[in-house]
Amino acid sequence: MKPSMKRIVVLCFAFLTMAAPAMAGELNLSVAASLKEVINELTATYSAQHPSIVFVKNFGSSGTLAAQIENGAPADLFISANTEWMEYLKEKKLVVAASEKTFAFNSLVFAGTTQKNVSSMNDLPALEKIAIGSPKSVPAGEYAMTAIKKAGIETKLANKLVMAKDVKECLMYAEIGEVDGAFIYRTDALQAQKAKLLFVVPQKLYPRVVYPMALTVKAVDNNDAKAFEAYLQGTEAKSVLQKFGFILK
Repeated sequence: MKPSMKRIVVLCFAFLTMAAPAMAGELNLSVAASLKEVINELTATYSAQHPSIVFVKNFGSSGTLAAQIENGAPADLFISANTEWMEYLKEKKLVVAASEKTFAFNSLVFAGTTQKNVSSMNDLPALEKIAIGSPKSVPAGEYAMTAIKKAGIETKLANKLVMAKDVKECLMYAEIGEVDGAFIYRTDALQAQKAKLLFVVPQKLYPRVVYPMALTVKAVDNNDAKAFEAYLQGTEAKSVLQKFGFILK
């Protein structure tokens, strides 16, 4: 389903926040939930180096974040977990196309606490409950659904899928045993306390996970926002991304 067709559904989940004037030195970030730990560390380091900058961070599914930006929520920088929602905002002329850069890459895995032998997509029909991000707004869920369809097991999993609001909620369901397993990113699996990485979803089954970032049109003349985006492309940011398991190329 294309973003334009998803808009009505996604808006139901978006916080329809009206735009408010930003404080001097305040940067509003709208970032895919799977990047939370990375962005928290990078903003803390950046703030220590630039005390005048105050970050207001909004983490969530890329579709929900895009809907919020479309409806006037304050945002200077948008980092999506797929190109689809970035393209959607570019078509709406809400982000600066010339500022778009690739932040990082990731991969899709299946993790859980089940005691059953699960080592491939073909083993999933034997499970009772599987968490997946809602494909209408969560890129991880859309990647997973694509993989499920290409693996030819969509019908077998029809009544087993538990929808989550973002990839972090998928991991939480797997951690507490609410589901047998969940489709999450490799970086999330590396942070799991109880859930184990059961198998890596074959790359041939879904598009590569890419995180594009771009300034919003509201930040087109914001030098602080431009400087922070440049910092996210630097050596320090790349080191933190690698530490958390993200792929740089």
